Amino acid sequence: MVNFNGTIQDSDLQIRVSNRSFLYGDGVFETLKIVNNTILFFEDHYFRLMASMRIVRMEIPMSFTMEYLEAQILDLVRTQNLLESARVRLTVFRNEGGFYTPSDNSVSFAITASELKNKAYVLSESSFEVDLYKDFSVSKQLISTLKTNTKIIHITAGIFAKENQLDSCLLINEDKNVVEAINGNLFMLMGDKLITPPLTEGCLNGIMRKQVMALAKNTDNLVVSEESVSPFDLQKADELFITNVITGIQPITKYRKKEFEVSLSKKLVEQLNALIVA
Repeated sequence: MVNFNGTIQDSDLQIRVSNRSFLYGDGVFETLKIVNNTILFFEDHYFRLMASMRIVRMEIPMSFTMEYLEAQILDLVRTQNLLESARVRLTVFRNEGGFYTPSDNSVSFAITASELKNKAYVLSESSFEVDLYKDFSVSKQLISTLKTNTKIIHITAGIFAKENQLDSCLLINEDKNVVEAINGNLFMLMGDKLITPPLTEGCLNGIMRKQVMALAKNTDNLVVSEESVSPFDLQKADELFITNVITGIQPITKYRKKEFEVSLSKKLVEQLNALIVA
C-alpha cells in the first residue's frame, strides 16, 4: 500500500511519465525505522527533510508539520499492521510541469512501508568485504549531503560491488578522499580515535551518523573527530564500520588484504539498543 498525499491506497498507484522525480530525479526522501509504533529519531529526520526541501527550493506546504507527517507515516504502517517493526520511505517530489526549470515549486509526497524482521539493531556476524569505487566521484558540495532521488553513483557502485563479489563499496570525492559507503556513512577507528569524514567532504548528513557520534563521545577513552580519510588511512585502521538507520552499524571485516576488529561496533550497537529501549 502507499500513502499518496494523505490518502492510503493500493500499491498499484500509477506514477505518470511526466512525474518530475521520474524525469529528472527531482525529489528528496527519508528512510525511517519504526519500532513499537514509534519512528526512531523522527525529529532529526523531519528537520533534515525540511532543510533538504529548502536547499532544493521546494515549496514547503503549511500542512507539513512534524505532527502531520508523523501521523501520515503511522497511519500507513497501522493499516499494514507493521507497527512493531517496519522500514518506511517518505518521498517528496516537485509536481509535474516544465523541463529542467519547473513550472512551480509545489510538491506531492508518497509513503511506503515494508516489514523488518528485527526491532533491535543486530550486529552481523558475517564477513563484509569492501573496496574503493573509482569510476565516478562524489562532489564536495552541499547537495551531496542530501538524500535526493539522484543516486546514480551509488547505483553504479552497487553494480560494481555485485560484479566483483563485494558486499559494498566505498565512494571517493574529487580529492580522492574516502567519503562514505554505498549504504551509509563511514567510521574508522585508529587507536583511541574514531574518525568520520566531515560533511564538507560531500558525505551524507546521516541520521545514524549523528547518533553514533553522540554515543562515541560519551564512551570512555575514545576521541571522536571529523577528518578527511585517505585510502591509505583505511589499511592502517583498527576497525571500520558503516552506519545507517535501518541496519544501525555494519562492521567492515575486510578491505583489500586488511582484516579488521569489530569490538567497538559491538559496544556501540549495545549502546544504541539501550538508547532505543530508553
